Amino acid sequence: MDMGIKGRKAIVCAASKGLGKGCAMALAREGVDLVINARTKSELDATAEEIRKATGVKVTPIAVDVTTEAGRNAVLAACPEPDIIVNNAGGPPPGDFRDWKRDDWIKAIDANMLTPIEFIKASVDGMMKRGFGRIVNITSSSVKAPIDILGLSNGARSGLTGFVAGVARVTVKHGVTINGLLPGPFDTDRLRGTYKARAAKSGKSYDEEYSAGAKMNPAGRFGTPEEFGAACAFLCSVHASYITGQNLLMDGGQYPGTY
Repeated sequence: MDMGIKGRKAIVCAASKGLGKGCAMALAREGVDLVINARTKSELDATAEEIRKATGVKVTPIAVDVTTEAGRNAVLAACPEPDIIVNNAGGPPPGDFRDWKRDDWIKAIDANMLTPIEFIKASVDGMMKRGFGRIVNITSSSVKAPIDILGLSNGARSGLTGFVAGVARVTVKHGVTINGLLPGPFDTDRLRGTYKARAAKSGKSYDEEYSAGAKMNPAGRFGTPEEFGAACAFLCSVHASYITGQNLLMDGGQYPGTY
């Protein structure tokens, strides 16, 4: 299927690896020119070159911290009129809410709620004026099924989801959609790190812990960044103009609810 977005321009945040990289690669394969962001320049530059060689599109890496105003301004200066924005940031650390201070909450909200809102604020009016825009917020399955030790993530990402629920209904008649992609367990560095820690604690091998975790999922496996990216590319396509304010859960069936 032709996604109809060849020649469009996209900003993809936290795109040096994992799900952000999967989204960037999928958009590039559809002919979208990219401005990609991450904090680590060496990893980001390597990803940019990999995407260029694989797809031939223009890829501009901007190694900054987008939770800062200066970082966001640098990204927007490289792509002042984006057609597509993929908001993405690593989740806050797990823990006991009794231990979290105000600074912990502010840091989580800055990264996982306010930064995406600032990108939306900076771009959505231009998108509406031009008659096309796609904004995808990578959040978490914890928006749908909160996890007690991920309270910082539950709170910040749910706040973003609630904000988008209102705005997305205003922008859609101008050709701009805003949706959430909610990843469950995907084969990323973060997930592999989790299973390495479990193996060290349990005395089992990493492969044993990883395999046991995968088998617990109804799909019998973990998701891949490539299939996550494909879903993102569809939400950014011309075929998804009637989908807005929605939250697509991708977890292999792990969430047990009907709704």
